[in-house]
Amino acid sequence: MARLRRGWAAVVGVLLLTACAGPTGAAELDAATPLPTEVPPGTTLVVADQSEAQQVALRASGELERLPFTAEFANFTGGPAILEAFRAGAADVASVGDTPPIQALVAGEDVPIILARRTDPSSTRLAVAPGVGARTLADLRGKRIAYAEGTAQQVIVLRSLEKAGLTTADVELVRLQLGEFNDAVRTGQVDVAPLNEPRLTRFLADAGPRGGGVIDPAETAGTSSGLNYIYARREALQDPAKAAALRAYVQHYIRSQQWINDHREEWIQTYYVENQGISAEDGRRIVDSLGTVTFPRLDDTVVRAQQATIDVIDRAGELPRKVRAADGFDLRFTDVVAEAVPAAGASFGPEVAVR
Repeated sequence: MARLRRGWAAVVGVLLLTACAGPTGAAELDAATPLPTEVPPGTTLVVADQSEAQQVALRASGELERLPFTAEFANFTGGPAILEAFRAGAADVASVGDTPPIQALVAGEDVPIILARRTDPSSTRLAVAPGVGARTLADLRGKRIAYAEGTAQQVIVLRSLEKAGLTTADVELVRLQLGEFNDAVRTGQVDVAPLNEPRLTRFLADAGPRGGGVIDPAETAGTSSGLNYIYARREALQDPAKAAALRAYVQHYIRSQQWINDHREEWIQTYYVENQGISAEDGRRIVDSLGTVTFPRLDDTVVRAQQATIDVIDRAGELPRKVRAADGFDLRFTDVVAEAVPAAGASFGPEVAVR
């Protein structure tokens, strides 16, 4: 059973429910105890969703009905709001980019990663405002760049500066919300902004004839890992019932994402057109830009890739304190992923690059 809850008023209700979401009286699991495999009746997981992406994928693929627990969905915008929900005990698991888990570590929150998901690392480009004329990374010097802390776009900007031999002192970082990036670069409020689809195509259609463009994609290659994650509240992993449910959720989530790989047009219609209210053409641009979803093995390579992202932020002076990526993973899920990916007909994909 799945119930959609919207916004923080609903989260208050979820908070009251989570205290009695599963069987009580069970011994608390420590991080070294193998994951239980049996989900007791009456177990509930609260899934922090963004733009309803997880629940629509689960429903469209048929996996929602197969979940061996009750799933409740709370919709949020961005990693910071999800982290607050974790702190309040109002969510158990979430899908996020590669930067929110770093925020959790910095904040001292124990929210380990239990699954890695990868899309095309080149799906975001550095858009350049009309009249600016920048086409190489070296041209970023002195430019006003749209910047959103705690996002994958933040790291793309920082890696781009490093590749050019520049620092944040060589540019002007203009702190904006992600939703403001397109208008800001289109109207020249900033000179450069990292944009993904469909915002990128819309920008080029409007600004291209006026001299807008992108930094050479060959130059920005490698500025994104393409990684995003499923991570879970430690208290949920310490509850035997919820831990078993999280193990199952990883398996069903992988199947739902492979369904998207195999049913792209149906996904575009179901999610982008019917749920998100955008055109099929824009939905197709997004899906094409993301490419095939793969699931890297949850191993040392992924941990080192995440540490490399932490190090980029740290070298830029944007990290409040030192943290270790290894502290942000629950590697008990390694075997779960290793079994679930081939069983779903999915792929581990090419080895994740550590930059």
